Amino acid sequence: MTDIPLDDRGFTLGHGLFETVLWADGRLGQWDAHVERLERGCRALRLPTPDRATFRAAADAALAAAGSPKRAAVRLNWSAGVGDRGLDPPAELQPRLTAIAAPLGPPPGPARLATAHVRRNDRSPASRLKTLSYLDNVIARVEARDAGADEALMLNTAGEVACAAAANVFWVRHDEVFTPDLDCGVLDGIVRREVIAACHALGVPVQEVFTNAGRIAGAPMFITNSLTGVRPVASLDGRELPGSPLIAAIAKAVGRAAK
Repeated sequence: MTDIPLDDRGFTLGHGLFETVLWADGRLGQWDAHVERLERGCRALRLPTPDRATFRAAADAALAAAGSPKRAAVRLNWSAGVGDRGLDPPAELQPRLTAIAAPLGPPPGPARLATAHVRRNDRSPASRLKTLSYLDNVIARVEARDAGADEALMLNTAGEVACAAAANVFWVRHDEVFTPDLDCGVLDGIVRREVIAACHALGVPVQEVFTNAGRIAGAPMFITNSLTGVRPVASLDGRELPGSPLIAAIAKAVGRAAK
C-alpha cells in the first residue's frame, strides 16, 4: 500500500487529476486517449505532465498487485503533491502518481436513472476535467440510490441536461441521436467521442445540444463511460423508457472500434 503524506494537495484539496481505464481482453482500453486527456488536464491545472512510460508502468504494477484479473478498473491518480497549508501551490510542484486496480464483473444491465437536485456547475473549468474532487457527483449518486435508482441524471445551473454522475448521456428522437453540448458542463468522455464517430460511420444524424429535461422525457436513452461502454437506460425517475434498435447498433459499432 502506498503511503500518502497528510499534506499532499490531492488529499487535502482535491488538487489533481485521475483517469479510470478498463482492463479487458489483455489490454488497457483506449489507453492513449486516457493519457492524452490527463495531459490536457495537466495543462489546464498547470501541473507537470507525467512521463508516459511511468504512467503505463504504474498501471501494470497495479494490475499485478490485484492478481492480474481478466477484467479490472485501473484508476491512476496524479496529485499535485505536497505543499504548505492553504490554497497557494508551492513554487515547484512535485506531483505524486498512485494507481490501483479493482477486479470487475461482467458489464451491468440497463441503468435506472433519477434526476439529482445537485447541479452541474457548467461555468466551472472543473466540470470539463476529471479532478480528484468529485463531491457533487458523489452527492448526486447518493440521491439516486436514495430514490431507488443506480445512477443520477445531472442538470446544469441553467436547468439543461448535462450528464450522469459518472457517465455521458445520449437520447434518441426520430432516428437521430442527441447528447448535451460540452458547454453544458460536460466531460469530454472517451466513449462519448466513440459514439459520435460511430454515428457518423453508420450514417446516423447526431447533434450536440442544449436542452431541458422535459424535452427528453420518454425518449430512449443510453449512458456511456469507459468501464460500461454503451449502457441502455431502463427508466428515468421511475418512468420506464422504450428501447431503440439504434442503441444496439451503436453499441455494436463502438465495441468493434474498441478491439
